[in-house]
Amino acid sequence: MIRIGIAGYGNVGRGVERAVSAAPDMTLAAVFTRRDPASLKLFSGSASVYPLSDVEKMTGDIDVMILCGGSATDLREQGPWLASLFNVVDSYDNHTQIPDYLASIDAAAKNTTAVISSGWDPGLFSIIRLISSAVLPDGESYTFWGRGVSQGHSDAIRHIEGVKNAVQYSVPIDDAVNSVRRGDRPKLTAREKHLRECYVVVEPGADKNLIEKSIKGIPYYFADYDTTVCFIEDEEFLERHSSMPHGGMVLHSGATYENRHMIEYSLKLDSNPDFTGSVMTACARAAYRLASEGAYGAKTVFDIPLSYLSANDRQTLIKELL
Repeated sequence: MIRIGIAGYGNVGRGVERAVSAAPDMTLAAVFTRRDPASLKLFSGSASVYPLSDVEKMTGDIDVMILCGGSATDLREQGPWLASLFNVVDSYDNHTQIPDYLASIDAAAKNTTAVISSGWDPGLFSIIRLISSAVLPDGESYTFWGRGVSQGHSDAIRHIEGVKNAVQYSVPIDDAVNSVRRGDRPKLTAREKHLRECYVVVEPGADKNLIEKSIKGIPYYFADYDTTVCFIEDEEFLERHSSMPHGGMVLHSGATYENRHMIEYSLKLDSNPDFTGSVMTACARAAYRLASEGAYGAKTVFDIPLSYLSANDRQTLIKELL
């Protein structure tokens, strides 16, 4: 059995725990948190909870550590540190900063295997973009997210001083989607593809104007998009924004000789963190197998043989899926 550790027990951490409990070849060894361990009630109840500060004492008890912190601040600090100690998997999702983050992890993972950016985008959608461009090199790939809750963007808002709670919805712009589906191959800026809708609960006395300005100025996440910020009360947040649906699509418009083709891959998710946790758990299996072969250093989904993601053996995969 692959012994799994979870670092961070928020929405994604709980999603990972549920995915591990359903995996036939995994067991949850421990959960690590910055909160009071006694305050956490695990879904499975089958593992102990420890302070994150004690994680270095557990290097011999965990085969793969799944990092469930946010990309805005947590993973930048925790990723290299934990990758120096364990085989790790994370879902770092700041696309433009991935090369720099990958380099920092690779420098730390000298004797471990670290699979980064292994959610559904980056992650599954990255694989589709690669396959599509390989099959139809005379073409263009487009990615649209939503309408749904982005965990990374929401987490970035919650780190702003004075914010009590927040959620951000990514909203595709219909005209852009329809243009791609017609095969127009438009040149679209980030602003022309998506809107950002933010719903924010603030602490008493917080400066709403300053918070809105801070949100809209966050580089990579909001600065390049048309962003609306709506301030609401706790009651409305709980009633209308507690669930975390998401989804999206990759469209690739391409041609071979005189023929036009469209590749479309889409996801509709009731729970973004649950699905993300499931992807990370599959990648943890791959990380374990790569590490057993001595394939150390930072890896992405592009470096994982597809069969390493599955709990089934090669012959079963060939028989049932090929």
